[in-house]
Amino acid sequence: MTDDRQSLVRVLGRGDVLALGFGAMIGFGWIVLTGDFVDAAGSGGAALAFVVGGVVMAFVGLAYAELVAAMPHAGGEHHYAMRAIGPKGALVASWAMVLGYVSVVAFEAVAVPQTLVYLLPGMEAGRLWTVAGAEVHASLAAVGVATAILMTAVNYVGIRPASVLQTVAVLFLLAAGAVMVTGAFVGGSAANMEPLFTGGVPGMAVVLVAVPFLFVGFDVIPQSASEIRLPHRMIGALLVLSVFCATAWYVMVVLTAGSGLSAAELLDSELASADAVSAMWNSPLMGNLLVLGGVAGLLTSWNAFLIGGSRLVYAMARSRMLPDWLGRLHPRFHTPSNALLCIGALSLAAPFFGRPMLVWLVDAGGLNIVVAFVTVVVSFLVLRRREPGMERPFTVPAGVPVGVVALVLSLGLLLLYLPGMPAALGWHEWTMVGVWWAVGAVLLWRLPRVPAGPDAERRLVGLMDGGARG
Repeated sequence: MTDDRQSLVRVLGRGDVLALGFGAMIGFGWIVLTGDFVDAAGSGGAALAFVVGGVVMAFVGLAYAELVAAMPHAGGEHHYAMRAIGPKGALVASWAMVLGYVSVVAFEAVAVPQTLVYLLPGMEAGRLWTVAGAEVHASLAAVGVATAILMTAVNYVGIRPASVLQTVAVLFLLAAGAVMVTGAFVGGSAANMEPLFTGGVPGMAVVLVAVPFLFVGFDVIPQSASEIRLPHRMIGALLVLSVFCATAWYVMVVLTAGSGLSAAELLDSELASADAVSAMWNSPLMGNLLVLGGVAGLLTSWNAFLIGGSRLVYAMARSRMLPDWLGRLHPRFHTPSNALLCIGALSLAAPFFGRPMLVWLVDAGGLNIVVAFVTVVVSFLVLRRREPGMERPFTVPAGVPVGVVALVLSLGLLLLYLPGMPAALGWHEWTMVGVWWAVGAVLLWRLPRVPAGPDAERRLVGLMDGGARG
């Protein structure tokens, strides 16, 4: 196999990497879903649930941090599972995470036009059809499709333009956060936050089940490791730091929004955080400013997951798990252009399903993200036992206990999605997951048996190429 990983240009510095990971985790859910979270668990309960979720993600993030420092290649978990579990484990981890990435990209394609309705009331035009009781309009679908094409084009022409877009959008996002915090002191009220805790454990479960979808993004850093020009140890440290930054953001959002409006008012609001800011500042203009911050969050997560998803698809194609043309780099831009076009094309369909698609994507994507997290943590523990001498520029202290805790917590998150649990998936989500994994089963069936190890990918490629020639 001709290894062209180094053809991916190493241009990302410290600020780029932190903006990539943090921005990926701060999408639009903090604008839309805050009312549901506060209603389910109270402001204090929702904040506590995010702290718990952040701790879970931090443990998983530590496993990722050690692995990305040891194997800084585009594709992240694909390479970790390949070395620890073998090709079939790598395919499970990668295929699950690809659905997670695609679901986020598609989510943003739906959320952008829905957000603009708040800023431009009455822009719905050209009713197309109804999906799950919600009307789909041609004008909103067109905005979603146009934005998807634009975001894909930015990523197509190089990692540097995508990185600049990420940094600018994150800075605007942080400015919106400052507006929220200041507003809580200007016009917030502790009385609005009472009672701080409602709903008990089931209420917190409603928040926790959204954690994988809201926090997924730190894993984009390993996906782009071949384009980072930093010491390998620092890559791992920045990954963990991005998780802590995202945790602080979500705790800040539910507490400040909770001080602006009561739980009932937040639940009745279409964009709860924005309406809370309008109330705190007594100015609709400030609410609109926060919505623009939400748009910035949409763009940061959209951009990051196009980067991460395309690199993961690229890595799978390089291993011959997907068609070879998905593993080609653009000769001029040095981007996995075909993989980018494929993910961009998948996102074009989402706007035609309208608002209900938002919930379906959160749940179906979240389940698969947790499956990938579990596989990565298992890979971390296996490599700690089987290859204790492997070079680890970033070494997690008490690695095995940390890995065991991460595995238990990840499995606990996985249980929340199963039938009978408070946040069980509905039939729409299970249909999406079932179709995706039906294709995944075919891909698994095609793979020959190859033992795990440092040269597992090379042997797999040799067998697949030999079979193709035969």
